[in-house]
Amino acid sequence: MEFLSHFWWLLLLGFIGFSGLLTVNQGTIAVIVMFGKYKRILLPGLRFKIPVIEQIYKRISIQNRSVELEFQAVTIDQANVYFKSMLLYSVQNADEETVKKVAFKFISDKDLMQALIRTVEGSIRAFVATKKQAEILTARREIVDYVKEQIDHSLEEWGYHLQDLQINDITFDQAVMESMSKVVASNNLKAAAENEGQALLITKTKSAEAEGNAIKISAEAEKEAARLRGQGVALFREEVARGMSQAAEQMKEANLDTNVILFSMWTEAIKNFAELGSGNVIFLDGSAEGMDKTMKQIIGMMKMKEKEGK
Repeated sequence: MEFLSHFWWLLLLGFIGFSGLLTVNQGTIAVIVMFGKYKRILLPGLRFKIPVIEQIYKRISIQNRSVELEFQAVTIDQANVYFKSMLLYSVQNADEETVKKVAFKFISDKDLMQALIRTVEGSIRAFVATKKQAEILTARREIVDYVKEQIDHSLEEWGYHLQDLQINDITFDQAVMESMSKVVASNNLKAAAENEGQALLITKTKSAEAEGNAIKISAEAEKEAARLRGQGVALFREEVARGMSQAAEQMKEANLDTNVILFSMWTEAIKNFAELGSGNVIFLDGSAEGMDKTMKQIIGMMKMKEKEGK
């Protein structure tokens, strides 16, 4: 008790000293004011402030923050467009001047959020008002670029930076959606019909080409076959004539009648007609007069052949 009565002031100084210590978390910056006036900033770590005199005005987070937006806009052709988007923003940097802007531009984070949301919505509405409904669905990237260009300067004045703006969903009124679906369906049917017509045209063209080639090949084959048949008949006749000439000469040398050869050929022909016939009707005069007439014709042909050979 005697110690406390004599050294109470040491305890008071110790209490005051420890009360001036504070911890600033990572990702935040503490703003210090003295008698309500800005004094300095404290970076993350264990820091000291003058007890009683210095006060923590605000702890500023320098981490990224996000907010979801849902709002409506009207196109130039009076179509309602409904947006769902996500806004990603952060303090521009950890410099003292930037932190001062963040700390003192708005009374609270609620006011900052309201101003930020209204600014983004206003920029998107201004852009959509210059476009037709059919152009909106393909203009996501253009909308984002336009908004960034419009609000970057304002955000810099507040000490913030727009990191990203993602438009997650774009919808229209139900009647507009149904009409757009019908347009897409009709365009798809039109494209399908055109593709089918092209496919049919190609199929018909290829079929005609194939048929033409087949006819051409068949005609060439028939032509070649006819040529070969003609050559075969000519060779057959030549061989027959040669064989008959040799047989006739041999019979002359043997003092035999050459008509025997013709009679033999006649009988062989009749025999072949009977054996090899496949039901076809052949009218043949098999009488003696018919044979004599045929023999004379054959002899006449042979004599003409002999004259030509001489």
